[in-house]
Amino acid sequence: MNGDLIEQFVDSATLQAMDLLLNTADEASANEAGVKLSASFEGGSEAFRHIVHKEDSGEEKLVTSFHNNLVLLIEKTWVEKSDVALKAQVLYRLEEFTKFMNVGGYSQAYPFFFNIGEDVVYLMFGAQTKSKSFDEYAMRIDPDFGLFWWYVESLPRDADWCDGKKRLAILLGMYYLANF
Repeated sequence: MNGDLIEQFVDSATLQAMDLLLNTADEASANEAGVKLSASFEGGSEAFRHIVHKEDSGEEKLVTSFHNNLVLLIEKTWVEKSDVALKAQVLYRLEEFTKFMNVGGYSQAYPFFFNIGEDVVYLMFGAQTKSKSFDEYAMRIDPDFGLFWWYVESLPRDADWCDGKKRLAILLGMYYLANF
């Protein structure tokens, strides 16, 4: 996403937190950056802090909420006949993703997170998600959604991160989508 555009919608603290999350090898620093990023999403950072630090059953609840909300969203989204098979594939990948998350298989779940997120956004917005201008479109139609899209698009697909950092990256994206 264009740096000038993102700076119009995202404050410097959020940009710094994202930079730290992407570039630190220290899991504790990444976790704190993730909590700061969550403050930019609806619902604030305290609930996410509890999830990240495993202070309650928040992760289990988040996985369940994410799964249920996405199933409803996918099933209720009207699509062209040519995309009906994609809906079925996304639902299947969501089930696989949820299985990995429920057993702490964060490295296995990480690539599923991108596939699911990108396909769900495609089902909602169609072919325009593949255009170069979609980032700007997303930010302008709904800055909260645009922030989420910026977050997902900023994450490396082939991250050589520890399970804890992959867990954090996934949970942060799930936290947003579960509340969308």
